[in-house]
Amino acid sequence: MPSILKDIFVTVVIAVALFEVLEHVVLPLVVFLVARKRKSSADRSAMVGQIVEVRQWEKTTGLVSLKGELWKAVSDAPLSPGDKVVIRRVDGLAVVVAREYNCEDSGRERRER
Repeated sequence: MPSILKDIFVTVVIAVALFEVLEHVVLPLVVFLVARKRKSSADRSAMVGQIVEVRQWEKTTGLVSLKGELWKAVSDAPLSPGDKVVIRRVDGLAVVVAREYNCEDSGRERRER
């Protein structure tokens, strides 16, 4: 009988070791590789055309909120906090925005798509 218990013990130890390797090596590696292939939310092409809200503004520069992040923004038009604007292009670490007169309709159309 002790030989059977020894075989069961060895089998359980091997099973636990394999599980730990899968859990701590293979699974994190797979998750990392899948996440790497996702498109970044800060991708320049994805930012252009987004409607954002002005948080702070002084003369021609200020801050806008995009997906919960604050971005430095530049515009020729005078803006006020709370205004909705559209991102026209990304210039370095700043976004160039313009007043979007039909923001409410544009946002609704975007959500319906």
